[in-house]
Amino acid sequence: MLFLMLDPTVTRRRFFYAHLCFFAAITVRLHAADYFPPRGEWAKKTPGELGFDAAKLSQAIVFAQANENPGAKDLAEELKNTFGKREPLFKILGPTQPRAALNGIVIHRGHVAAEWGDTARTDMTFSVAKTFLTTVTGLAWSRGLIPNLDARVGEALPTAEREQLFGSAHNAPITWDHLLRQTSDWSGTLWDMPDWADRPVGATSADHPNRPRHAPGTFFKYNDVRVNLLALCTLHVWRRPLPDVLREEVMDPIGASGAWRWTGYDNSWIELDGRRVQSVSGGGHFGGGMFINAWDLARFGYLFLRGGQWAGREIVSEKWIALARTPGPANPAYGFANWYLNPDRKSLPAAPASSVRFVGNGQNIVYLDWEHDLVVVVRWIKNDEALNAFLGQIIGAMVESPQ
Repeated sequence: MLFLMLDPTVTRRRFFYAHLCFFAAITVRLHAADYFPPRGEWAKKTPGELGFDAAKLSQAIVFAQANENPGAKDLAEELKNTFGKREPLFKILGPTQPRAALNGIVIHRGHVAAEWGDTARTDMTFSVAKTFLTTVTGLAWSRGLIPNLDARVGEALPTAEREQLFGSAHNAPITWDHLLRQTSDWSGTLWDMPDWADRPVGATSADHPNRPRHAPGTFFKYNDVRVNLLALCTLHVWRRPLPDVLREEVMDPIGASGAWRWTGYDNSWIELDGRRVQSVSGGGHFGGGMFINAWDLARFGYLFLRGGQWAGREIVSEKWIALARTPGPANPAYGFANWYLNPDRKSLPAAPASSVRFVGNGQNIVYLDWEHDLVVVVRWIKNDEALNAFLGQIIGAMVESPQ
């Protein structure tokens, strides 16, 4: 989808930032004594103990199972059947694997209220990888490796890379904020894939390379080539493989399993400080990306539900979460990649306006609901309509008001 700029003012950004910082601070104080699951286990309670009507919760799960994505479980085949038919240069550059059937987990008040399906299976998660990527970028920002999100990205790169990636007059003004919000309009080729070949614009193949150009920051366009550029630039800032950063700084501290893996493409290797390092991808569009199970996704979501805190330790700063939840001026329903917002409840009418979801193709969903103290992971549900109805049934199964 394409969104024209609605409000470019810095004033609006500062307003939302201040509002969300305040909201995040309240959230952490409210949940200061909450349960955090140790590695390898997660305490369960009955639906009744957690304030659910057990029958209604069960009905919601049955509904989800009846609305599984009907596409091929062989994801290489599915990618070819979808993107391969729409994109003239489409090719699979990274690993893929067959997926599980629909599965999911409901976490309420920190405890497991329900689980179903093969939640332990490590599957592709597609664009939820973007949320892992922007989190690692946020850690670099928190540590001062990225001094300012409004700084030009090229300024942080070695001279050769800066000239190659940001040397043109069009690309030079691109900032970290532009890449994080998918408003950079970066023009170029990365890992043998030109930017215009991803979800191309125009009626014919001849139109695609001549796409309209937009000033960075003024136009939203969902584009995996540009997200992969963010991954490469963040790699240059950290000077370390991003999966290592994620593991040490986030996944190990929150007790995630060792089953997840984050990959790039066969051709996305670079020489970095004398060693060969793979630059990871921000999705599975061309293969690769994050392979992970539902339990690790639930931990990742629960971290943000608790304001970036885990058992008294700050893993991700509240300021970063507030920024990630701030609507972008070119798309009010999108924060940082892949933070999908719900302004005016237009995206998810059944959910609160303050709710957020991390979204990957397929669909892979991590739903965060601070008002109801709720994390829901659901994988391979067929579309947004089914997702909205399912989440509405989950919320409707609550017989007690939020605490």
